[in-house]
Amino acid sequence: MEKKKEMVKTKRAQKKDNKWTQNDKVFLYILIPILILFFVFNTLQLLKGFYYGLTNYKGYGDYSFVGLRNFIDLFSDARVGKSYVFTFKYAIVLTIIVNIISLILALGLNKEIKGKSVLRGIYFVPNILGGLVVGYIFSFIFTYILPAIGQMAGITFLQNSILASTKSAWIAIVIVGAWQGIAMNTIIYISGLQTVPEDVYEAGMIDGATGWEKFCKLTFPLILPFITINLVLCMKNALMVFDQIMSLTKGGPSQSTESISYLIYNNGMSGGQFGFQSANAFVFFVVIVIVSFLQMKFLGGKEEQL
Repeated sequence: MEKKKEMVKTKRAQKKDNKWTQNDKVFLYILIPILILFFVFNTLQLLKGFYYGLTNYKGYGDYSFVGLRNFIDLFSDARVGKSYVFTFKYAIVLTIIVNIISLILALGLNKEIKGKSVLRGIYFVPNILGGLVVGYIFSFIFTYILPAIGQMAGITFLQNSILASTKSAWIAIVIVGAWQGIAMNTIIYISGLQTVPEDVYEAGMIDGATGWEKFCKLTFPLILPFITINLVLCMKNALMVFDQIMSLTKGGPSQSTESISYLIYNNGMSGGQFGFQSANAFVFFVVIVIVSFLQMKFLGGKEEQL
């Protein structure tokens, strides 16, 4: 009898432990709608893209299944290959420039200077503006203002719009992308710098660490997690570049600045290649996931070493 009573008590205790608390239920009620929305607007669209990638759908009319033909043809399409090369070149250059300038600005804005709160607000303004708006403004500057200045000052390389050259058009896109991307990265770096305890710097000064040595041995290791975040986000955003190209070059001249996102949009929506570009979009998604994973893996290893 005593054993049975103990078993009953144990079962009752397990039932109590398994009961959801009020907080758990509230959390579940909040989480379920978010998961549904995420599935409808993200996961479902990805699955539909993969589905259309298996067809010869043109964006209208009837279509039929072609299996993996679109995915195979991607690797032999010269235009797709060219767009991948340009996109990765742009993403690597932009990521390096944005993070170097952002870190320098963050180091300056983290010092005890007058009006630093106002300056931080000013530096964040580019991030608020829409990519297309900024692109059209810079397009006017590159097309009219800079050539006019070049002619008046006798500067040869400024006399013609850099957007008209296949060799320099991508530089204009990098300039615009960096002008916008620096803002958010600077804020993240400032947040990272503010987590570094003053005691660390005081101990470093006692040991004789100053200037560059102080940054390399004290600041850099402690803000490495923030550097990881910035590198991953910046690379991801750069790989998905679209607004700047749409407003500045539309992939030109001679398709020299055609990114993967712009190619998917242009040929998929109006070029009759909806199925083919859906396959391209799915592969591009996988590529971004792999790149982000490798970045996290490599930089995470560095964080553990330090």
